[in-house]
Amino acid sequence: MRKIALRFNRLTPLLLAAGLLTGADKTTFQSKPVAEYPHRQASEGVTIAVQPFITDDEAKEAFGKLNPWRYGVLPVLLVIQNDGKDTLRVDKMKLQYELPDNSRVDATPASDVRYARPVKTPQNLPNPLPIHIGGSKKNPLDEWEIEGRAFSAKVIPPGQSASGFVYFQTPESSAAALVSVSGMNNAATGKELYYFEIPLSGK
Repeated sequence: MRKIALRFNRLTPLLLAAGLLTGADKTTFQSKPVAEYPHRQASEGVTIAVQPFITDDEAKEAFGKLNPWRYGVLPVLLVIQNDGKDTLRVDKMKLQYELPDNSRVDATPASDVRYARPVKTPQNLPNPLPIHIGGSKKNPLDEWEIEGRAFSAKVIPPGQSASGFVYFQTPESSAAALVSVSGMNNAATGKELYYFEIPLSGK
């Protein structure tokens, strides 16, 4: 089964050629098969898994020294496996993060994360770092990994998968939260798939 790999952004090859990326920057992030993630749901031949990256250790593998959650942006890895017979269109997907109080947060486009201005420091990280965003200082979220690791697939052919990160601006996270995914279509028929609601407390 062939996997659609995460892609660097369009500037990465130029930076590599110029020697402006370090050895650590050049490493790639590889998602696991969808069945290896505990938070997943299957319907109509499609399986979707989600995995929030909250701690510094979790974030390090994908974002290096940057942990977006320290700045009020929760990165959630999205893995979609298409085991149906038709190509799946995913370019119009809508993703939301729903907390136990039923409040919902829409995903922020990866290109807009660099402009994020968190309201307050996330509640569930030890020793939170001070937030300095705006002014003359570089936004710490303005790093190539944010867009370079983002989910960017438009279609997923039969028997293939796609993965990447989606981002939610939220002041808190919860193991009782869920991620909803809607707006996927069967490319052959145009029929929209049923929406997915994937709890973070188990399968």
